[in-house]
Amino acid sequence: MEQICVVTTVVDARPVADVLAAAAVAGRLAACAQVGGKVDSTYWWRSGVETSTEWSVLFKTAPDRVAALVDQLRGTHPYEVPEILVSRVECGDPAYAAWVHENTRA
Repeated sequence: MEQICVVTTVVDARPVADVLAAAAVAGRLAACAQVGGKVDSTYWWRSGVETSTEWSVLFKTAPDRVAALVDQLRGTHPYEVPEILVSRVECGDPAYAAWVHENTRA
């Protein structure tokens, strides 16, 4: 099986999530991006606890595209300190993994 990774982030507005998803797929940095529904996040920020509504974005990509995808997210993300998490998929459908690899090539 080709190895794949899932990169996750959250943003404060659905249109922003849609732009990040579309840019990553158009640039072949991700084969697929899924914008999830609203989530309520509670976190420490500037010496206090805050709660806000956010939209999650999951990007499916090949390991050799992760660094470029993370760089793009850092450069376009509206947050001062964005959540950008990278997970390696331990097991998955080989055909899907091949599709992800194929669709992250120019």
